[in-house]
Amino acid sequence: MHGEQAGGRESLDQYRQYLLVLARSQIRQQFQGKLDASDVVQDVLLRAYEKWDQFRGTSEAELAAWLRTILASRLANALRKLGRRHADLERSIEQSLSDSSLRLGMCLAADQSSPSQHVAKVDELQRLAGGLAGLPEDQRVVLELKHLQGLSVPAIARQLGRTTASVAGLLRRGLQTLRETLDSSG
Repeated sequence: MHGEQAGGRESLDQYRQYLLVLARSQIRQQFQGKLDASDVVQDVLLRAYEKWDQFRGTSEAELAAWLRTILASRLANALRKLGRRHADLERSIEQSLSDSSLRLGMCLAADQSSPSQHVAKVDELQRLAGGLAGLPEDQRVVLELKHLQGLSVPAIARQLGRTTASVAGLLRRGLQTLRETLDSSG
């Protein structure tokens, strides 16, 4: 049966924090406070559970990619409901999600190529997303803006109405706390 190696539909909830990180990055960019990331992720997980028979993958990486596709679709639908139309909206959101996921993975470094290394990388991405979720809000936001959206410190400062020194301090403390969290949970 397809999806067995990915842990089955019962394992979908383990992707909640990972999807939440990705959803927040898109909602901040595209929806400006008009959507709740938790609600969107809950909708994605419910849809994935209902459509489990459509998942054709066999690995954790394929499951994560499938869930990102569903997330892109749900975000595109929400954007359309808000009256924002764009020619290649879903594809653009999907690409942005993929880019954010790639940046998240790059935070983990190392080129991993074997199947067991891919599973380990997905586990690491989930740990990283969980660690981000445990940070104070202001630290989490600046880390996501810097490392998931690729914004510069001055751009983050402008967007948040803070000084560059304040943003740099939040980044430093957030990274330190995140490293400590990941080291203690690994």
